[in-house]
Amino acid sequence: MSGRAVQLVLQYDGAGFAGWQRQPDARTVQGELENALERLCRAAVPVIGAGRTDAGVHAHGQAAGVVLPERWTPLAIRRALNAVLPDDVWVAAAHAMREGFHARYSAIARRYAYYIGLDEGAHSPFRRPYEWAITRPLDRASLDLSARALTGSHVFRAFAVRGTAPADDDHRCTIHHAAWSERAGGLVFEVEANRFLHHMVRFLVGTMVDIALGRRDPATMTDLLLADDNRGVSPPAPAHALFLERVEYPADLYLTPA
Repeated sequence: MSGRAVQLVLQYDGAGFAGWQRQPDARTVQGELENALERLCRAAVPVIGAGRTDAGVHAHGQAAGVVLPERWTPLAIRRALNAVLPDDVWVAAAHAMREGFHARYSAIARRYAYYIGLDEGAHSPFRRPYEWAITRPLDRASLDLSARALTGSHVFRAFAVRGTAPADDDHRCTIHHAAWSERAGGLVFEVEANRFLHHMVRFLVGTMVDIALGRRDPATMTDLLLADDNRGVSPPAPAHALFLERVEYPADLYLTPA
């Protein structure tokens, strides 16, 4: 389909969605966007996401690519979409992109944040939907040591759901940044990489928390980075505290500065 390539930067509350990817019998972010675009453009408009967030995962900066009729400028489609989308999805920005832009394959980095609440207020109805409330003390030194082990290029087969990647996928990801930091009432883990595998961030957080609670040996993270399968990984951390923060693309793909 010829037309104008546009990148949509999306924010959404994942609680009411069965994930990103359109499903025939469930409410999804992709489904809501495609329904809204069809209503506005009077024709089906496929939406390609930078990644598939799981059910319950939120986004501050999910990226999606669409090809629109030339009459739709980025500003006009942003305003029109925000007028018809449900309250739990919002188009934060829209950018005109060069021909050949692909929301998934053109991305060079993605960043996630995972929020943990450690104080009593983490059980508040205003925080509980967006944080993992943990009542036992976490050993911060163990968390920091585990995060430092992640940076660089590694095979993350131990931190992915088996059978969700193609058979020839080597499960290798390059972690540019991985660190825990303090925030009011708790901690946040931020991780940026060229790609992520299915449930990867949640497996990483679940394993690091088990180490910080003294349930697992401090060397567990390093050992798992050498493992051939995911049998030794801890259960994944809950989805509701995970946010897709942003997706990065080469600057020369933008027709105007982002």
